Amino acid sequence: MSSMYLDCEAGISGDMTVAALLDAGADKDKLIKALESIRVDGFSIRISRVKKAGLDCCDFDVVLDEDHENHDHDMDYLYGREAVGSSINKLAINGLSRDLGSDHDHGHHHRNLADITAIIDSADATKNARDLAKKIFHILAEAEAKAHSTTVDEVHFHEVGAIDSIADILAAAVCFDDLNVSEVIVPKLCDGQGTVRCQHGIIPVPVPAVVNISERYDLPLMVTDRKGEFVTPTGAAFVAAVMTGTKLPETVIPTKTGLGAGKRDYEHPGILKVVLYD
Repeated sequence: MSSMYLDCEAGISGDMTVAALLDAGADKDKLIKALESIRVDGFSIRISRVKKAGLDCCDFDVVLDEDHENHDHDMDYLYGREAVGSSINKLAINGLSRDLGSDHDHGHHHRNLADITAIIDSADATKNARDLAKKIFHILAEAEAKAHSTTVDEVHFHEVGAIDSIADILAAAVCFDDLNVSEVIVPKLCDGQGTVRCQHGIIPVPVPAVVNISERYDLPLMVTDRKGEFVTPTGAAFVAAVMTGTKLPETVIPTKTGLGAGKRDYEHPGILKVVLYD
């Protein structure tokens, strides 16, 4: 079994995690088999190579049909029509992103934890992978329930319950299980600041679910001076589910490195690095 170091200096999200794990050697065929087996329609996946800051990275993309699009990577939806660089915070505070209209709110499939558990249980994957995926969603449910003052069983998922996040989390669990890792070291999660639009309106970054997960599971969260959301609830929940420590050995000999590309177009590019070592 190997050890894993997650370098989250540039953030972490569900799709970045899957891409980095694939780049580090996880079996693509197992991932595809698992996603093709679940009883959910409206999506396909695309695995490709992209350049981020000149670096060759793996990109994992859940492609949604028109009826299920949730605009998770749409900068206009997240920050306003003209939001770039340092203007992100100002635009969101002024509420310009609210002018995008209700067409951006359609297509969200609201699911509770029991619905998502049933979907995961239908997957053609190992028991360890299915259990990890369910653990990640339970962590998300805890965080969302606290944020909205409800219970884990009553919370309805919006962004994290959409089809692409179900696919991201199951894919991440399948890939992580395939790599046969015994310990995961995460020195820190680096997020940005400002505000971001979600299903409920304009919320501060780090978003409440990320803060709640960090508090509950002792995640080493660092807020940088970058504008934007670099740590998503899905990324934080994955770390909470697999992290075993925060301190790396003084020296390591890497056996495999993977780079996963983020999709949001920030001034500081999102790249998640996974390092496997013995």
